[in-house]
Amino acid sequence: MTLIKSISGIRGTIGGAVGEGLTPLDIVKFTAAYGSWAVSKSGIKKIVIGRDARISGSMVNSLVIGTLQGLGIDVVDIGLSTTPTVEVAVPDEKAAGGIILTASHNPKQWNALKLLNADGEFISDADGKEVLEIAENSDFKFADVNDLGKLTLDDSYLQKHIDKVLALPLVDVEAITKANFKIAIDCVNSTGGIFVPALLKALGVKTIFELYCEPDGNFPHNPEPLPENLVALSKEVVNKRADLGIAVDPDVDRLCFVSEDGNVFGEEYTLVAVADYVLKNKKGNTVSNLSSTRALRDVTENAGGEYHAAAVGEVNVVNKMKEVNAVIGGEGNGGVIYPDLHYGRDALVGIALFLTHLAKFGKSVSQLRSTYPGYYISKNKITLTPGMDIDALLLKVEEKYKKQPHSTIDGLKIEFDKEWVHLRKSNTEPIIRIYSEADSETVANNIANKIIADINEILKLS
Repeated sequence: MTLIKSISGIRGTIGGAVGEGLTPLDIVKFTAAYGSWAVSKSGIKKIVIGRDARISGSMVNSLVIGTLQGLGIDVVDIGLSTTPTVEVAVPDEKAAGGIILTASHNPKQWNALKLLNADGEFISDADGKEVLEIAENSDFKFADVNDLGKLTLDDSYLQKHIDKVLALPLVDVEAITKANFKIAIDCVNSTGGIFVPALLKALGVKTIFELYCEPDGNFPHNPEPLPENLVALSKEVVNKRADLGIAVDPDVDRLCFVSEDGNVFGEEYTLVAVADYVLKNKKGNTVSNLSSTRALRDVTENAGGEYHAAAVGEVNVVNKMKEVNAVIGGEGNGGVIYPDLHYGRDALVGIALFLTHLAKFGKSVSQLRSTYPGYYISKNKITLTPGMDIDALLLKVEEKYKKQPHSTIDGLKIEFDKEWVHLRKSNTEPIIRIYSEADSETVANNIANKIIADINEILKLS
């Protein structure tokens, strides 16, 4: 059993002993801490909650609602929803914050409380530490019987979110409708099964082949939208002669596409393609995290904008986007952040912008993919002895490559012309993640292997 307490939220496996899994007592404790923090921070006694369709969702939902009401906080429950929909709802409701009940791409035994501030954005590092401290000290006070919070059930945000997407100037419903796309979708039996078909129909798509769209939480495969998990979708695209396939994760903040030939477009290229379209219509800067493909930088610079890298983590990407006034940003895991709608990864706005782009491009998805630089990312890790000083180890690697352009804002990223390697220590395991990118798989693997050899040599000498 696992319980991970981080600044962005609380996640864990359902069941087990208190403090070792996401048990009912842990859910109540951390909900009470967050609710107390949100009210003290904003002076508002209202929280929005929504959840994905995982099996434990109803149980967790009941505990969270009861705890917040017990604190005297009014709850707006928007029900089966998506992470970006809750993010949109929080400022609309003028709430103190929001809690999304989802473990994102984790398997079905996991669930989590994702915590939002009053802007509908993930809470900051400092705010997260405050919440954890309140939980540690049980520093919360519950309301008297006459002051319990009220519960409002609101199922209107599916349509409200879609309406906001359709109202964006760069979303062209007429062009999408005229393109007469045939689209296969894989929604991993979560809330994408409700939201994605509704969005596509609103965009004028008449032919939709639905795979795994029953929101019952029984994930038919590993729910992370990676190529090895999208075999059924690729087959469906080819068998039904669809123009493309669309896959989302359980809480619909990550997005990837499958080309008409069944090949995966590449989750790294979701953001690249959407940014390409946005930059063709709106000059400006872009942001992604340090572990994302260089292709976004290439596309941005070709359009006359500036590319900026942020530390890994959505809140870091959002902060950098605000700092440089980026017109589009996100993460290479299929996360698109379009600030004209809101500052959060949103598969729905990603779908609408991509389909508009494809409709105006007028050719196939594989032809669109061929217009972008072809990079390959190799993902590796080294397991180290628990307790080892990973920071000192990274400093020695930095010293070895000090003549190369490098960044230390998040681990160590070293650049070699158009190739790079990024070393980050895990927050939860004694490992170093090593991501490298080049224009071929062989070169990317060679870069990673060279760095791994350097680390092993340093360890021998220390």
